[in-house]
Formats: sequence, C-alpha cells, structure tokens
Amino acid sequence: MLNRRRFLMSTAAAGAAGLAGLHLSPAFAEGAPQIQIFVPAAPGGGWDQTGRTMDQVLRSEKLISGSQITNVGGAGGTVGLPQFINQWNGKGNSLMVAGMVMVGAIIANKAANNLTQVTPIARLTGEFEALVVPAESPFKTAADFVAALKADPTKVPVAGGSAGGSDHILFGLIAKTVGVPATNLSYVPFAGGGEALSALLGNQVAAGISGFGEFSEQVKAGALRLLAISADKRQDGIDAPTLKEAGIDVELFNWRGVFAPPGVSDADKAAMITMVESMAKSDAWAAECKNRNWTPILLTGDDYAKFVTEDTARIEAILKDLGLA
Repeated sequence: MLNRRRFLMSTAAAGAAGLAGLHLSPAFAEGAPQIQIFVPAAPGGGWDQTGRTMDQVLRSEKLISGSQITNVGGAGGTVGLPQFINQWNGKGNSLMVAGMVMVGAIIANKAANNLTQVTPIARLTGEFEALVVPAESPFKTAADFVAALKADPTKVPVAGGSAGGSDHILFGLIAKTVGVPATNLSYVPFAGGGEALSALLGNQVAAGISGFGEFSEQVKAGALRLLAISADKRQDGIDAPTLKEAGIDVELFNWRGVFAPPGVSDADKAAMITMVESMAKSDAWAAECKNRNWTPILLTGDDYAKFVTEDTARIEAILKDLGLA
C-alpha cells in the first residue's frame, strides 16, 4: 500500500495549489509518486489508450514520477476485474480503467464480481454514439427512422458492435423510448467497426450505430448520412441534432473512468481523486481529448459512485428488455 503521507505530499508537490492546506510531513516532500494502472483489456483498445494517455499526461504535469501498466484482457473486463479486486486489494497507489462496456459485460455474463466491489475515483471521458444510414436511404431524419421502426422493426436491421455492447444498448434505449418492444428489434452485431461499415456501405442493413469516429470519414465523404448523435448537446463541427433534439429522449456516452481497489484508505482515495482532477483540468489532457475525439465529462468521488449505480440500473433494465440479462 502507498504510504498515505508520501502520496498526499507528492501529489501536492506536483503543483496542485488546492492541496496546500494539507498537513503533511516534510520527510515525504521529494518527488512525485509511482502509480500502477490496471487495464482489464488487451493493449491497443480504448481502455488501454485511456490508461496510457493518463500516464503520459500525469508524467508531463509532474503529478507522478512513473507508472506500471498491467493489461489483463477478456470478456469485457470481467476476466481482469476479479484480479484487481483480490490481488490489488488495499493498494492505494493503483487505478483500474473501466467504463460502460464493463457494466454491460458484468450483467450479460452474470459475472461473480461487479463495480460495487471497487472504489470509484473519477469518470473521465465519454464517446457519444452516432445513428447513420447509407446515403441512398429513404430515411432523411431520425423521425423517419423511428417511423419505420414503429411500423415494422424487423424490416429495420441495424448494424453495430457486439451484442450487449454500447451500440446495442443505444438501439434498445431508442426503441424503448419510442414504444417499440426491444425483443422485436433486428440488431446485426459485428466484431469490428470495419465489418459494420462494410454492411452499411453495401446497403445490407438499414442503419448503423457506433461511436461517431467510426463513421466520421464516410459521413464527410457523403457515403453515409448522419441522422443524430447521442450527446447531451450539439457538437462543434458536426451537422446533426442530438437524439433529444430529434424527439427521442435518450442521451448516452460510452463513458470511461478509473477505480481504485477495495480496501484503500480514505486519505489515499482523496489523494487519488485530487491527482486525477488536477490531470483532467490540465491543458495537456484537454489537448489529448480533442485529438482523440473524447468528450471530457469529469465526475469524481461520491457523485461518480452515484452515477455508476444509476447507470448500472439503466443498463441492466435495457439488457433485460433485449433478453441479454
């Protein structure tokens, strides 16, 4: 476990002015802490990119002196989660990257462990989803899409990622909101975004749902039509309404955040939250989010814990409607 006075002092020494009032021992004033970042996914994916970007920014802001990144992939994070809970228990210098995908995987896989067993630190970023159709589609607006869905959902196949993932969840939420039984939906899951894109461009499906970045180039090229995005407000540079603006009362971010292990002290938890807040407020983090099309949606501590509880309940409800929980 991280010596809590050293962690608090080293975080303060890194330049976060708000920590100046902490009562700390001068013996621990030298240097910034080493931290451990646990990524319950294979290298290269979104969670891994989040962990490595955090490491980069925390170093550049001198909030840490270094980190060790551990990857344990499999089953939407449900392979790595038990390891983090059991083997990293009490390690107050440790953070696990996770997000909405893990919430869905825990429910769909009926996993033995869940996020109530770890310590919420901060929600960091979100990626809103996009509802698109082929350029030749008769659907000009989201209202057209909804009308067809209400008329006969079996004739409106929608491509997206794996069953039970964020794309599928958004489709289920849209259907539920407009009064279409989720069990009647025609959802076509693909292992990768490239396969879903090919199905769209080949007019094999009526529509597609994925992160906006997956479709942005084809939207710009005119090969796909963007009907709506699942963000909370209109986005600069994107000529499309939100789902709410289009009359569909749904908002969804594929969020990512960090958790400490169970058993960490209150002091270590507070210091970790302050460190992550300092990172999230930095120009370096803002630049990385812009470059990676991540929307900053910082939420920390108890507010984050409440959000995770509420989002888990929402996702569980829609997965039950979809027959996946």
